[in-house]
Amino acid sequence: MKQLLSVEVFFDFVCPWCLIGQRHLQAALLHLQREQPQVQVQLQWRGVQLLPGLPASGVPFHAFYLQRLGSEEAVRERQAQVRAAARVVGEDIDFSRIRRMPNTGNAHRLLQRAAQLLQATQLEALLAQLFIAYFHQGRDLGDSRTLLDIAQCCGLDAAQVVDCLRDDGSPFLDGAGRAGSAVPRFRFNHGPLVAGAQPAEVLYAAMTEALQEVERA
Repeated sequence: MKQLLSVEVFFDFVCPWCLIGQRHLQAALLHLQREQPQVQVQLQWRGVQLLPGLPASGVPFHAFYLQRLGSEEAVRERQAQVRAAARVVGEDIDFSRIRRMPNTGNAHRLLQRAAQLLQATQLEALLAQLFIAYFHQGRDLGDSRTLLDIAQCCGLDAAQVVDCLRDDGSPFLDGAGRAGSAVPRFRFNHGPLVAGAQPAEVLYAAMTEALQEVERA
């Protein structure tokens, strides 16, 4: 008998912990597939814009973190911490390539539109390419030309998405959560939120608990 598991992920593209959390989630979902193949997963990516007040063109990346953390040493320590956590899930984040802290409104609008047009596997590929573009290649996710290029490489026509790339810095709002709220967060079967880039085993345990709650209801 099929069981349904709703998985919501609240995230932003510029948060490295969201990339790390995505990889932990992938591992947890693979484990679930092996252990409970009767479970059908419905995965939804819910965009939360961490910095909705950024100008449309973004701001210099290093200057942003220097102001936020207070010193070059603090920036180096934070980036080393993130890179170490990323390596655990097979990601090599290259902060040296990133030049802009982008306004992510357009990137979220693109993914939202793509969710209406693409199959689940194609949508996952688009999300992965957006993360790769930013954290591996240092591409500017606030640049509509960059976003269109990535979208077309993932099977979308420019005409299908160009109207959602406004280039005016307008905030992305879809009811997913308050702009600026912490990410990543995960929710299974509309249950309590699981905050942070939790290890795969923690996410799997939360999935199992959500499925058991349905059985007990």
